[in-house]
Amino acid sequence: MTPTSPAAHLAEPDPLALARVWYGFMTARVTIALAILVWHGALLALGQTVSPWLLLFCSGYLASALALRLTGRPSHSEHPSKRFWIGTVGVDALVFSTLQLMQSGGSINYSPLLGLPVLLAAVLGRRGIALGTAAGMTLLLLLLDIWKLYTRQAGDEAALFMQSGLTGMGYFVVAFLVNQLAARLEREEQLALRSQMDVQLQTRVNELVIETLTDGVLVVDARGSARAANPAARLLLGTDSRTGQAPLQLGSQPGWQALLALAQKTFAEESTQQADIRIQHNGRSPRRVRVRTRMTPAVAGQTDSLCVMFLHDLREMEARLRTEKMAAMGRMSAAVAHEIRNPLAAITQANALLEEDLTDPAQQRLTTMVRYNALRLAKIVDEVLEIARVPVHSGHGSAPPQIKLDEAVDTVCRDWSQQDPTRRNVQVSLGTLGLPVDFDPDHLRRVLVNLLDNALRYESGQVGAIQVGTRLLPNRQSSLLVWSDGPPMEQAVEQHLFEPFFSSESRSSGLGLYICRELCERHRASIGYQRATRERGGLAVQGNEFFVQFRPPKPSTLVARSFDIQPV
Repeated sequence: MTPTSPAAHLAEPDPLALARVWYGFMTARVTIALAILVWHGALLALGQTVSPWLLLFCSGYLASALALRLTGRPSHSEHPSKRFWIGTVGVDALVFSTLQLMQSGGSINYSPLLGLPVLLAAVLGRRGIALGTAAGMTLLLLLLDIWKLYTRQAGDEAALFMQSGLTGMGYFVVAFLVNQLAARLEREEQLALRSQMDVQLQTRVNELVIETLTDGVLVVDARGSARAANPAARLLLGTDSRTGQAPLQLGSQPGWQALLALAQKTFAEESTQQADIRIQHNGRSPRRVRVRTRMTPAVAGQTDSLCVMFLHDLREMEARLRTEKMAAMGRMSAAVAHEIRNPLAAITQANALLEEDLTDPAQQRLTTMVRYNALRLAKIVDEVLEIARVPVHSGHGSAPPQIKLDEAVDTVCRDWSQQDPTRRNVQVSLGTLGLPVDFDPDHLRRVLVNLLDNALRYESGQVGAIQVGTRLLPNRQSSLLVWSDGPPMEQAVEQHLFEPFFSSESRSSGLGLYICRELCERHRASIGYQRATRERGGLAVQGNEFFVQFRPPKPSTLVARSFDIQPV
């Protein structure tokens, strides 16, 4: 079906309204034809002389009108065709004038019925057709009067022609006024249609804009019931409710109480509110959201106003700010790192040559300190340059590499523990059943080693203080968990965990977790932090847990892997 523009629809009358008018006139013609036939039949039944040809003529007119009413269809063009005018106005004029000529004794006057074709032409036709029909009916009246005078059915010529002239003038007036009224009604209808289409278009645009907004939009009433919520708001709230289900109740979830309190404050003070709140999700880290509220005015038929809440994910806002900040800082850092690397290499080489000639223990301690700090600076330079060297998998061309998560995690944990077996003790539990994930092996090693180093920095040193696990979520999505029994983080530290150059320790570069986040995002994975409870030595212990959720596998991968994990 070829789409049409709104202007094309507005150029035509409303098909439904046109059909009602058309069928109304056709029904009137059938009614008049039936009344004429019944009238003549009654006269015949009362014993009066009625020509059989007259009854046959009336029956033919009824059959013609009924056939057009049942089989005809209104034209969807702006004006009916010539065939339509001949079949309606022409037939009516012929029938009514013939009946007037065939009526006996002058007892019945059919000339008033000539007003029906005038009305039909005035409503359904152009002004020219309406006035032409009125002129034709007037001329027909004059011809009928001449026939009466010729057959001696009328005596006063002046009165007869005066009456026909006045009737014809009335036809012209009626045709002109009715045509003007019909044209005005059509213009009003077009204006109403245009306004309705504008409203529908604006409504669709608003719905599309709201549905595709990255910011959440939540409409709440005074009872805390969410009347509407776009997909972004449902994502921020952590719910999958859709239109048609029961409305969300902000008081039904403990994690939504801050939203409910802000909405109640908006209704109580009847003013705009703004606040940064935390929406707590079960089993996940809380999400920080900036909320702005607005009151809607009460409309007719609705006694209560509504509160519109705009939810902005602070993580995305901060990410955009970080992107803008890092765009400039990254270029500068890379340039500085390149400039530092050359003199740093010279310092390291000179220090190594100096160590070969020194025998004094105090001087050797100084060269050891120089070597240690030079290595630390070299590591920072490598981390800065690593951010710019990480390739981006855009999804076009070659497919991203796939690895078996359990095997890769087990290998990295064994290598990491063997570097210092006495201190690096990690418990590993694997549960992804060998399903693959889209992630580069070297990048996964970098992410896991950074998380393990971070866990080692704060763990208690007891058995089971560091635990690494892989899990399968209900949607067959793989996840990696790194847990340590360290103390809880301060809120100020938690808010900036994944920012570059931020660290709670002065001896850390603050780039480890930032690089982890960059590597995860470039493989369409997500990384986060939460407080979680794990079993350590038979006791439930609270600790810090970093989790990585990988991109869900393709259905073809799941089907292929399902044959590998079936028991034999």
